[in-house]
Amino acid sequence: MHPLWHYAFVQQALLAGVITAVVAGVVGPIVTMRNMSFAVHGLAEVGFSGAAGAVMLGLPAPVGVLAAAVAAAGAIGALGVRLRERDVAIGSVLAFGMGLGVLFLTLSTRYATEAFGILFGSILAVSRQDVLRTAVVGAAALAALAAVYRPLRFASVDPEVAEARGVPVRLLSTLFLLILALAVAEVIQVVGALLILTLVIVPAGAAQRLTAHPSLITVCSVAIALAATVGGIVCALYTSWPVSFFVTGLSFAAYVLARAKAPLAALVGAPGRRAAACGR
Repeated sequence: MHPLWHYAFVQQALLAGVITAVVAGVVGPIVTMRNMSFAVHGLAEVGFSGAAGAVMLGLPAPVGVLAAAVAAAGAIGALGVRLRERDVAIGSVLAFGMGLGVLFLTLSTRYATEAFGILFGSILAVSRQDVLRTAVVGAAALAALAAVYRPLRFASVDPEVAEARGVPVRLLSTLFLLILALAVAEVIQVVGALLILTLVIVPAGAAQRLTAHPSLITVCSVAIALAATVGGIVCALYTSWPVSFFVTGLSFAAYVLARAKAPLAALVGAPGRRAAACGR
């Protein structure tokens, strides 16, 4: 066994990574269903600005990430939640948020190493308090998603019909943006703001290639996110390479393999189908 396994920082990293992977794996399929990849990226970039602001004020960077992501989600929800409005709203909030980030970094009298760590992730640097905060935020995100899952899924699959039947589509969209903000704030500490799509989008995309059943998509998404996160931490312990690289590499490998599954299945099944046709 690697001697580093006995250290608290490794155990804390694994705990935080597992919690984060579960949240990202559960939220991811809804994000892909609603075509909200740009929202994930936008919330992450604004989260970096929040980290810079928190560092300037002498607060922990993760607190700034969470506050900024939630505020950005509320702003995007207020400006436009329909598909034709959403990208413009996200782009507007992202531009303003990044401008604030530049201002915070300029005004900061401290060296903002902690804020810059948000860009690429710092899972091996999480403290016991960070793990507790991650658990609380993750539980809140999962509980909120469970409470609105059925109407949210209906509104995601067919928003026009859902709205006609009285489902509060706009409210659900805003609520999901807030849930997404909580998930983004967690994932950032693992892979960073620049690689946020690795755990929120890629495992869900791979899962959708493996099965069409909604529940199984979520299960597969969580399993892939867990494998990528824990595997990335383990690989980083045995090398000098960063955790983010391994997490992104493992996640992308899962996606590539999932995409190759259908052509391979068709190729393997073709001889059997031809033989059955000849038998008739």
